[in-house]
Amino acid sequence: MAGKPQSPIKDEELYEELRKDGNSKQKAARIANAAARDGRSRVGQRGGEAGDYEDWTVAELRKRAAEIGIDGRSKMVKKELIKALRNS
Repeated sequence: MAGKPQSPIKDEELYEELRKDGNSKQKAARIANAAARDGRSRVGQRGGEAGDYEDWTVAELRKRAAEIGIDGRSKMVKKELIKALRNS
């Protein structure tokens, strides 16, 4: 029985809000799915402990970019690395 394909996004409303706020598709999906799984208030309590990327060295930023697979990181300057990391 063929039906409507199931969306991989579990909280579509939150996903759309996050996309309107400028978050990447990947980040919005990750947050929306975590909120659907654990509850919005629980997800809101997590995170925010890594510090500001502006305080990191370029080497630290490149290492983090490598960990999450950002292409072109070796040619990026600090400002570009921060933007890429925030939008990943």
